[in-house]
Amino acid sequence: MAGAITLAWTHSVEKIVWEEDWRSSPAGLELVEARVRGSGAGMEPPPEAELAHGVWSWKPSLPPQAQVVMRRSGATADWRICISGQCRPMEAYVPAQADPIVMKVCEKP
Repeated sequence: MAGAITLAWTHSVEKIVWEEDWRSSPAGLELVEARVRGSGAGMEPPPEAELAHGVWSWKPSLPPQAQVVMRRSGATADWRICISGQCRPMEAYVPAQADPIVMKVCEKP
């Protein structure tokens, strides 16, 4: 992971996009902001979320993580990874059959 990325996916039931902005730090992976374009079926924004232009956004209170594990169910579209404004499906980075995917801060050589 190079600095900062956005993870995006579409909820399997509600068909609503969820996005999370992550950045690397010496403490680990930090969740900077979460956004959802609707609610329902476990996707309700928290009370502190703000609605602007049809998108709920908030800063989750999650401590830095050593890693983030992502699963691929096959029942939904693949994760999308956005780096510097360029978004691509997860399979552009790892094989489609790779599951789980583990995101962590890269150690510099």
